[in-house]
Amino acid sequence: MRRVGVIGTMVWDTIYGRDGETEPVEEWGGIAYALAALEASLPPEWRIVPLIKVGRDLAPRANEFLRSLTRCRGAHRFVEVPEPNNRVTLRYISSARRSEQMTGGVPPWTWNELGPLVQDLEAIYVNFISGFEFDLASAHHLRQGFRGPIYADLHSLLLGISADGTRIPRRLPRVAEWFACFDVVQLNEDELSLIGDDPMTVTAEALARGVRLLVVTLGAQGAVYFTQPPFSLFRASSKPLALDPIRTARVSVPATGDVLDPTGCGDVFGATLFAQLIAGVDLATALRNANEYAGRNAGYRGATNLQYHLRGEIVPQ
Repeated sequence: MRRVGVIGTMVWDTIYGRDGETEPVEEWGGIAYALAALEASLPPEWRIVPLIKVGRDLAPRANEFLRSLTRCRGAHRFVEVPEPNNRVTLRYISSARRSEQMTGGVPPWTWNELGPLVQDLEAIYVNFISGFEFDLASAHHLRQGFRGPIYADLHSLLLGISADGTRIPRRLPRVAEWFACFDVVQLNEDELSLIGDDPMTVTAEALARGVRLLVVTLGAQGAVYFTQPPFSLFRASSKPLALDPIRTARVSVPATGDVLDPTGCGDVFGATLFAQLIAGVDLATALRNANEYAGRNAGYRGATNLQYHLRGEIVPQ
């Protein structure tokens, strides 16, 4: 059995203004979307190992969610901590724009904690849901101590936080050093613009630092990818030279139904893409499948039982 580790934060969401709803909705969010997508899209021989800390106040609910994922059975790295779990209030301004306010205090991982937990893994998916999952020093240790592929959605690393918990876009200090820690990096369009004004300059820096694939999600417009062919997720004995050409293309989202809830689409996209790539699916097909699942996610509310919807086994009411 092969194992993919998942690092992120379980978040209890309170959502206002989604699809015209007048009353707020509460449900699991954050890394729960990625876990459901991995459950739906991993090949049969792979299992999910959640490397996730959860606050004691929501630990029973979090474990109930975890038990709903058959590919997590037998994984015992879901760590309860005494601090209050992360909670996020989302207020939708439009289907593509929202404000976000976070409370809670789940502490970050240190390398001393993570190191022993990743030794038997073959791949790692990291999604910076809070932005405080681990610091740059731990990221360097992870890269040096783990030789399998590491996928990172940088997401909330590019969000600061105000005194009242409101998340505010910010530039990421030492971004080139962060790039050096991952094989695949995912950003959205706004996050890319915070890193640099010229996408090709950002891409060149990322690839020069060892990133094998940079993916920029564009919402309803799909995603753009950058790589130096031939792309290989698993590390080869040689890597592309700095002067090798960069390949880029946009992959469109297939036609989908009504948008019920855009929350988590980027998380579903990234987790599905990584699941496809570690299964050996070619890059273009993997990106199309990731876009398809992200589009399906927009037609479903919340992360609970999302895996069944992504596989087409249930239809939202």
